[in-house]
Amino acid sequence: MSSRRCALLLMLILGACGGDSPPRNLDNACSIVDQRPNYLRAMKKTEKRWGAPVPVQMAIIHQESKFDSDARTPHQYALGIIPMGRQSSAYGYAQALDGTWDEYKRTAGRRSAKRTNINDATDFIGWYMDRSQTLNGISKYDARNQYLAYHEGNTGFARGSYRGKSWLVSVSNRVSSRAALYQAQLKACKKI
Repeated sequence: MSSRRCALLLMLILGACGGDSPPRNLDNACSIVDQRPNYLRAMKKTEKRWGAPVPVQMAIIHQESKFDSDARTPHQYALGIIPMGRQSSAYGYAQALDGTWDEYKRTAGRRSAKRTNINDATDFIGWYMDRSQTLNGISKYDARNQYLAYHEGNTGFARGSYRGKSWLVSVSNRVSSRAALYQAQLKACKKI
């Protein structure tokens, strides 16, 4: 086989191994679902199962991974040069931590779920939002407080750990604004 054919074959194989690249124009919900209709199908399925509104799911995924299926936290370095591993085990669309993901798989009956699969990631978000409503009384339409509980954990949210983190409160306000923006856009393009 010629070297050109080998290179082409290698590129095709490597391309097939990679996940979906994030959609373009993440500020437009209609554009996102036009590019990735499977995202909307997954989110609607989650909304039906868990009652988690599509725009809130989208805003959380935007904040956590910018719709990158392979998103990971940055590496930490000792002395600025010695790699010490990642900041946390957060991974995938939903940036779910290992322990929380394992609990979700066990309690939601999704043993083969993968964090890089949009269907599993949205189901995880719905499951988590349902727990936040049950444990802390947070409406599933309250993107701000749902995000605070998602980031801090339900126990941390109940303790008010976010109160000392003005940066996190600002992020949660942006998540809330983005959920409202996505909701208006989805209504305008008649996707919800």
